[in-house]
Amino acid sequence: MHHVTVPQTGVYDAWRDAARAHLTARTPPEAILWSRGTEARDLFAADTPPPAKAAQITVPKSFVALARLVVFHSDPERFARLYAALWALQTDRGFLADRGDPRSAKLNALAKEVGRDRHKMHAFVRFRDLGSGSERRRFAAWFEPSHPILELAAPFFAKRFGDMDWSIFTPDLTAHFASGRLTFTDPAPRPDLPGDAAEDLWRTYFRSIFNPARLKPKAMQAEMPKKYWKNMPEAGLIPDLIATAQTRAREMAEAAPTLAPARAEKVVARVAQAQEALTASQDRFHAALDACTRCPLHANATQAVPGEGPADAPLFFVGEQPGDREDLEGRPFVGPAGQLFDRALASAGIARDKAYVTNAVKHFKFTPRGKRRLHQAPNRDEIDHCRWWLDLERERLRPDLIVALGATALESLTGSRKDLLKRRCRMEETRDGAPLFVTIHPSFILRLPDPVQKAEEEARFIEDLRTANRFLSA
Repeated sequence: MHHVTVPQTGVYDAWRDAARAHLTARTPPEAILWSRGTEARDLFAADTPPPAKAAQITVPKSFVALARLVVFHSDPERFARLYAALWALQTDRGFLADRGDPRSAKLNALAKEVGRDRHKMHAFVRFRDLGSGSERRRFAAWFEPSHPILELAAPFFAKRFGDMDWSIFTPDLTAHFASGRLTFTDPAPRPDLPGDAAEDLWRTYFRSIFNPARLKPKAMQAEMPKKYWKNMPEAGLIPDLIATAQTRAREMAEAAPTLAPARAEKVVARVAQAQEALTASQDRFHAALDACTRCPLHANATQAVPGEGPADAPLFFVGEQPGDREDLEGRPFVGPAGQLFDRALASAGIARDKAYVTNAVKHFKFTPRGKRRLHQAPNRDEIDHCRWWLDLERERLRPDLIVALGATALESLTGSRKDLLKRRCRMEETRDGAPLFVTIHPSFILRLPDPVQKAEEEARFIEDLRTANRFLSA
């Protein structure tokens, strides 16, 4: 049995060199006992020198990154786990990338815990001023990390506080930075560090960033665990800040300015526009709609096409968008699809002049082909932008039943066009809970090439309208 003792410092380099030597000698993982410094070890095991000649070993970069963290974990098996993984990599190069592999999962978990502990140390070390007998100031701090990470974390402080001399004491090791040189010594008893003016600065800073209106004690303790509080001067403020949070939040709300911010002007203007449109006459409503530039469709269309029908209409039909004829005449459902719709309404016993007919999108979307303008279906953004006007129409009329004619109307009213044919002839609800009946758009029938199928679908559409009328009567 081989025994390898990794020193208190230079941990990664020492483990790497020993692991490389034993891997060269083909020493299996179960034949090595690992320990660090004065960690508990087998009383009868003596250190055995590694083989003298070590070959160059190639491993994935991800393994090196893991190893540089895992060696600083407190798990007594950390070195053995790393060597077992190194041994496995010689025959299975891919296991490390498989997070489902228990070996890979364990190493990644250990590395994550060390990384989190290093982050906490960087954030929560609090130096005390020891005074200075030279040009460089002298500071010291006591910190109790969860893992022996001082060697890993100290370079951060050397870089950040390079203009002063300092010492960081931990139960495992002590770091000293003097005249630009970083050294490590054995652990020392916790020093009695004096308070200084910097503690008041920490308290002032913490009090200023503490937001009582967003207090979440559990989340705060997850980020700043209680184990660190005893070494942080500002932590003494926490109990009182938590106890008075509700009172302070109420005082902040009462002292808040009542003047709306500049960004609210657009919202206020839009609300005013909506209120005016609701109470405006039909002509003024049409004029406001025709001036709409909320989406790009207004640029090429002849005009916006509003809904049509009495203000007390109990039935409210919603189609897709104006077609070529509707765009030119400024009225909904007057083209070929509108003519089929009128026939179906009459056959179903519904008077068109007693119903309100409109579209989900108010401008004609098309692609020019010579002298013709070919219909294009509106996209989600165009439907969403125009829903504002459709909602205003619904609010002005407050009908008893809304009928969605086709997928675009269904998407505008419910948020989804999925499974139109499965939802056909069913009762649903709009986004705001109004009763909604689902059927097809009459243009679907016009596109059918088979005359027999076309006649069958027209008859079925008429029956859909009769069903909607029965729902209305019920």
